[in-house]
Amino acid sequence: MFKKILIIEDIDSINFGITAVLEKNFPVEVHCSKYCDDGLLKVKKANQDNASFDLIITDLSFKEDYREAKITTGEELINAIHHEQPDIKIIVYSIEDKLFLIKSLFESKKIKAFVAKGRESSSELLDAIAALYNGDTYISPQFSNVFKEQLFLELDKYDVEVLRMLSEGFTQEDISKIFKQKAFPSASTSSIEKRINKLKFFFKAHNSIHLVAITKDLRLI
Repeated sequence: MFKKILIIEDIDSINFGITAVLEKNFPVEVHCSKYCDDGLLKVKKANQDNASFDLIITDLSFKEDYREAKITTGEELINAIHHEQPDIKIIVYSIEDKLFLIKSLFESKKIKAFVAKGRESSSELLDAIAALYNGDTYISPQFSNVFKEQLFLELDKYDVEVLRMLSEGFTQEDISKIFKQKAFPSASTSSIEKRINKLKFFFKAHNSIHLVAITKDLRLI
């Protein structure tokens, strides 16, 4: 079983609760950090001391406070940890319920497990740890269909550029002019409108403002 685990979570009670569950069920050395930057430093120090962590359990959202932070989100933290220790197993432990984001965590962030915070999260966390130790992945049961459904629209770079420009207040006519200047394909105003309508339909957005809000919330832009 894993011998050394790092929990990165900014709420003390959750840190204490996870630690208690782990120590009750496993002969494990548990370390905690309330800040992403500190968590990354612990990973670096452990590697330097040839005493690397076997497993990371991290939240995705961290509240800002008086401390200046270089890393402010769980996604950024996961990237940084994988840069330091590419093969480390990571469990995301979060209240996040957006299927797009959860799927992307497995596919682009290369996490090995997602456990939803809730009534059954302690037992699910133990199940996730056992699954990872056996070389499997784990996802909370309520999200079990995340890989079975067509959740993602294949966004190309032009879709992302349109969304970014909408978020900056450009009109469809503005975007069309800029696309034409850059010799992008499908640069006419009608093509831009069709692209935006396709995105609004897929994300079930009521208008362009709602579309930008949704895609920002999903961290697509």
